[in-house]
Amino acid sequence: MRPRSLLGAAAGAALLLLTGAAAAPATASATAPADSVTVDATGRIAADGTVTLTGTYRCASAGGPVFVGSSVSQGVSTTRYGIGGTRAVCDGAEHRWVNTGRPMPGSLVPGAARVEATLMELRLFGGLPLPSAHATSAQAVTLTQG
Repeated sequence: MRPRSLLGAAAGAALLLLTGAAAAPATASATAPADSVTVDATGRIAADGTVTLTGTYRCASAGGPVFVGSSVSQGVSTTRYGIGGTRAVCDGAEHRWVNTGRPMPGSLVPGAARVEATLMELRLFGGLPLPSAHATSAQAVTLTQG
């Protein structure tokens, strides 16, 4: 075989191996539930200013504690207000989450807002618990009074 043909055959074999290796995890993950988090289209602001945000999450497995955190912003402001945190159960099933929090009085009003939710695990790295995101979601929502 000539050197150029040998290199071409080696490159083709390497490409075939890489393509096959990349395809295997995609097939395996298609049968396992993927981690996910969603945000419901409506949130609530109580008379005392407490904000309640809701949604769903799915978490297949984790080595440390997992939480659903959420934050909300409104208008052109870059300020995001953290709204609670819910402990997640990582059993592969879909679960509901509900987070509540009371940002600065008057900082949020009924109307359009943007909510971000994160499914976050605390993993130990060198004995220090550090956050590791499983899934995130951003959603335009309507905050309603009540």
